[in-house]
Amino acid sequence: MSRLISTSCLTFICASSAALVHAQSAGAGQAEVRSAPAQTAGAILPTPEQRFEGKIGRTLAQSDPPKYAPLPKPPAGAPNVLVIITDDVGFGATTPFGGPVPTPTFEALAQDGLRYNRFHTTALCAPTRASLLTGRNPHRVGFGAITEMGTGYPGYTTILPKSAATVGEVLRQHGYGTAWFGKNHNTPEWEQSAAGPFDRWPNGLGFDYFYGFMGGATSLWNPSLFENQLPLARGNFPPGYHLERDMADHAIEWIRMQGISAPGRPFFMLYAPGTSHSPHHAPADWIARFKGQFDQGWDKMREQILARQIAAGVVPAGTKLTPRPASIPAWDTLGPDERRLYARMMETYAGALSYADHQIGRVIETLRASGQLENTLVIYIQGDNGGSGEGGLNGSTNDIAAINGMRPDLQTMLGQIDKLGGPELYNNYPVGWAWAMNAPFQWTKQVASHLGGTRNGLVVSWPARIKAHGEVRTQFHHVADIVPTIYEAVGITPPEQVDGVTQMPLDGISMAYSFVQADAPDRRHEQIFELQGNAGLYRDGWFLSSTPTRAPWDFAGPGGLPTDNGWELYNLSEDFSQSRNLAAQEPARLKSMIDQFWADAKSGDILPLDNRSFARWSSRNRPTLLAGETRFTYQPTSRPITGPGFPDLAGRSWRAEADIALANGIRAEGTLVMNGSRYGGWSLYMTGGRPTFLYKASDSPGDILRLQGPALPAGKHRISVAVTDNGQGKPGDAVLHVDGVAVGQGPITRTIPAIIRGGGAIGRSFDTLDGSFTAPFAFNGQLDNVTIEVVPE
Repeated sequence: MSRLISTSCLTFICASSAALVHAQSAGAGQAEVRSAPAQTAGAILPTPEQRFEGKIGRTLAQSDPPKYAPLPKPPAGAPNVLVIITDDVGFGATTPFGGPVPTPTFEALAQDGLRYNRFHTTALCAPTRASLLTGRNPHRVGFGAITEMGTGYPGYTTILPKSAATVGEVLRQHGYGTAWFGKNHNTPEWEQSAAGPFDRWPNGLGFDYFYGFMGGATSLWNPSLFENQLPLARGNFPPGYHLERDMADHAIEWIRMQGISAPGRPFFMLYAPGTSHSPHHAPADWIARFKGQFDQGWDKMREQILARQIAAGVVPAGTKLTPRPASIPAWDTLGPDERRLYARMMETYAGALSYADHQIGRVIETLRASGQLENTLVIYIQGDNGGSGEGGLNGSTNDIAAINGMRPDLQTMLGQIDKLGGPELYNNYPVGWAWAMNAPFQWTKQVASHLGGTRNGLVVSWPARIKAHGEVRTQFHHVADIVPTIYEAVGITPPEQVDGVTQMPLDGISMAYSFVQADAPDRRHEQIFELQGNAGLYRDGWFLSSTPTRAPWDFAGPGGLPTDNGWELYNLSEDFSQSRNLAAQEPARLKSMIDQFWADAKSGDILPLDNRSFARWSSRNRPTLLAGETRFTYQPTSRPITGPGFPDLAGRSWRAEADIALANGIRAEGTLVMNGSRYGGWSLYMTGGRPTFLYKASDSPGDILRLQGPALPAGKHRISVAVTDNGQGKPGDAVLHVDGVAVGQGPITRTIPAIIRGGGAIGRSFDTLDGSFTAPFAFNGQLDNVTIEVVPE
């Protein structure tokens, strides 16, 4: 009986299904329902051939076409788009803009396309890049500061909102392949660990592929790299490795694979070298090319740059050279040792920048060889802000220590002169060279109120569409204008919604109108600038500037506000270099522009102003997945512990403990736990069978503490170190214990107050603090776990 009921039910289901499908296939409004033939109880089920006769039984090949959604398709003839943005390069640094540093790739593209001499950035890296990615002013997308200095106020969250989709995401949804190589300084600092979240990493921002580094800078000899979201092991790069060459290799491979996997599909590539942000790292033979070329010093160099700029037509005849600030010494007042050191620092900078341009040239030649360059829109932005004055008056061989308030003295740096540009140093040139490379303008990076911080050289090349060769364009533009320019070139309308989120309006305007008409009237009439309390407003040829209250190389404390030192006013239509302050002659215009600045600042999420220096950043005021935790336990890993995956120990007391087991007859060697890099940090390790603790605040011998215990016998041991940090870089103390017994104690002359860069490592090292071992220096015993405990603040 049960079988009879089951058979009847199955027969009824099949019949009903056939009727339903037949009804659906008849079309809307024409449904025809036919009853299935009656089946008697106990009837035999039809054969498969009988059951699938008719429309329901058609084979896949006979069926209606599948209903897959069509793949996104770019507009016909849409170009490839390659956006290149270097780091910390002043307006007057490179040859196409009258500078001393040969950049043949940049120059060749300029000769084939256009140079823009009134293009502006935001005066700092992460805000510029946020604007470049989104087409909005940086504060409107939360980037009024770098990621390390977010405050939580709307203009300073360092969180790119979903309502400002990146150009990568928009082009990807229009059928483009997308990739990002090099620097990413636009992921919130607290989201940079292996736990994510990853929706604000490059892959989550619309880029199919990412190969590069997170944060403001990295060593180019031993970089902290990621491939997509995966941190790559450091310390085992092949001899002669350099990130600029490696990055070009990966970009070339990606282009070729795109051509194989998706022939004919256009791509969008963001190519963002770490050069020439410190450290200025370059192969020795590239540095040697510039030997003696900067012996004349920064004062004469600025005069030479301006003369070349006028001759090349990249600045108007009659442009005045702005005077050297009183705080920067005249070159002729320097002693011979200073001049020798500072000239070599500039040679190193030039070697690094020229080498990076050479590697970019390899990418361009790949496009040329494959026939793709003709229809590739190349946008080459030379610098995300002006030249960096952060090296200070004397330069630096360890910029990380400098941020922590520990600058090396002249004799220390002279002893390191032959290592400049190599892996042991994190070198930066003196501010005098930054000022020279920003010729003919005032000030440097960080100063958004003056053109030395915000004006950068731009070259645009698109052989298929831009027929003018080697011409200069003088229209006033801003980095926010790049995105709408790309959209117009590709032939798409900025989307009103992306992934269901309504998009905020673009602040940028397209520059494409200038591709054809050299003397086209400016279409950008206003632009606001603000960074770390330095403020500016451009309006129809006039520029309002607050007078800076703190030099960019002064990390000691916060600056003032725009109201503290007053305002300056310049007529850029007649004064290209911003050299004549007309505030006293134009009181009505001055007041009108000041009033507009404050109104625009309020509506543009610029208020409240954040005037802190870099040395004032702290990760403890921002979100973290480790919130409330004071004890952290780790096991050995072959990859670095990045971002907030390792606790921030700068400026606080802490304790580290490692449980190990040593085998008979084996001398213990290797790292137990390390935090930082050769440029500053600490390590607990075994060498010669002896537990050792090393704390390094700077390269100065007085800032390095080493504690070492006796050789340990086989068996299990607990090794620990306790660091007392009294804050603000004051003297501290460290005690090394083995199995609960103190075996070493010593003073820390200066503790690290602000930043320990390099992440954490367990069971191996990804760098060396003092050169006493070579990474990875893996521990050859059994390491059960490492525990870090921080003292609550």
